Amino acid sequence: MFENLSERLERSFKILKGEGKITEINIAETLKDIRKALLDADVSYKVAKSFTDDVKQKALGENVLTSVKPGQMMTKIVHDELAELMGGRATDINLKSNPAIILIAGLQGSGKTTFSGKLALYLKTKKGKQPLLVACDVYRPAAIEQLKVLGQQVNIPVFTEEGSKNPVDIAKKAIAHAKTHGFDTVIVDTAGRLAIDEQMMAEIEAIKKNIDPNETLFIVDSMTGQDAVNTAKEFNDRLNFEGVVLTKLDGDTRGGAALSIRSVVNKPIKFISSGEKMEALDVFHPERMADRILGMGDIVSLVEKAQEQFDEEEARKLQKKLQKDQFNFNDFYKQIQQIKKMGNLKDLAAMIPGMGKMMKNVEIDDNAFKGIEAIIQSMTPFERENPAVINGSRRKRIATGSGTNIAEVNRLLKQFDDTRKMMKTVANADPKKMNRMGKGRKR
Repeated sequence: MFENLSERLERSFKILKGEGKITEINIAETLKDIRKALLDADVSYKVAKSFTDDVKQKALGENVLTSVKPGQMMTKIVHDELAELMGGRATDINLKSNPAIILIAGLQGSGKTTFSGKLALYLKTKKGKQPLLVACDVYRPAAIEQLKVLGQQVNIPVFTEEGSKNPVDIAKKAIAHAKTHGFDTVIVDTAGRLAIDEQMMAEIEAIKKNIDPNETLFIVDSMTGQDAVNTAKEFNDRLNFEGVVLTKLDGDTRGGAALSIRSVVNKPIKFISSGEKMEALDVFHPERMADRILGMGDIVSLVEKAQEQFDEEEARKLQKKLQKDQFNFNDFYKQIQQIKKMGNLKDLAAMIPGMGKMMKNVEIDDNAFKGIEAIIQSMTPFERENPAVINGSRRKRIATGSGTNIAEVNRLLKQFDDTRKMMKTVANADPKKMNRMGKGRKR
């Protein structure tokens, strides 16, 4: 996502030459190129023009420090305006009632049901809630079954009324069930259509009127670009929803929906979703997304994802094992599982400043660890605990058992040994000494 826009904006900033002040003359070509880049990213002309007008107004007459080039100053101004265009700051979900009721709306195929499951898991693990999923899509074949499967995956109950075709009645019964069974959050998954029609809009309006939700979230398929923005406007006119969720951000999307939707409906983007993994849901931070669009990475989100997966107590145990040179393949395997839980590997790499551009044409298979896992799983428990005992005959047996070859097994053992040595050095390093070395390099 945003890869083409990032490249175009980077080229736009290079157009700006000269020192001193940014003037209407030296900024004209840059603004023209930025506007064209936004239009190519499927941002509406009205939004793109308004954006460049705002950038121009803030940039004109801006004093450029001797240590800062006009292009760098322009990057900062565009960054701030991009963040503002997308909402300025993150907006939390309203969970104040008991039970808090969240109504999910959107077109068929936008990812409503999958998002419902992801949101339930997010509220359970991050907010300490006891959510109940409610199946109110009574028209789409297998919709109820899909929600049940997702509920089983995340170990969250799903309320259904088999045979009922009345979504209002189902939703009201679900809320009554939640109150009597100790659920503090109710997530109502509703039906969608392939296009907006009066029957669907009347039904979702009736559900909202009868259950009075804390939040109505509109789910947007990011891959539909400007169509998604137009659909959001029609839904908002009828429902007056509280927030937007962008799904399928890992697909071939130009980013127009993310950049346009806030200014069109004046409602915040609350979550972004990518991939099928149930953990792949993030709170939307406009300033972090602006960082990513401009190729600055998103270290804060990367650190947050790491902190979610790496337990402090486990980290202390691991450090002790490293210091005593006891790090083994069981520990190595556990680290791989934690990295996999953090999300799509290419998306994670793009969060590192400068890596997004480098990774553009590089395909990272989410099954990249499969061969390594197979090799480790083909080891005996004794071998995983004591890697030093893996001799030639054991390597041959491990290669056969994992469907790989001896060269691949040897490569993994070499990588493991190098990793262990490096991690042991870091674990045994004196923090004060490292700090002094760091200060020395800064001089």
